[in-house]
Amino acid sequence: MEAETAPEPGALVYDPVARRVGEYRDTTGPYAMLRPVGGGREWQADPARIRPATAEERLAAALRAANTRSERAL
Repeated sequence: MEAETAPEPGALVYDPVARRVGEYRDTTGPYAMLRPVGGGREWQADPARIRPATAEERLAAALRAANTRSERAL
């Protein structure tokens, strides 16, 4: 994604390199900073390669986050 079309902070995007959905945080230098759905360590992504997550990708990421939370509660 180009700088003028950067997603809003908090938007869910798909990183094809990491093959996962992340919450867009900001751009730092040449990188987009993404955070896993449900929390965790941020990772760097190429802003030119990320794209908005599809409804299916958002749902799958939310389900993984919910499963992780319930496993930690046990």
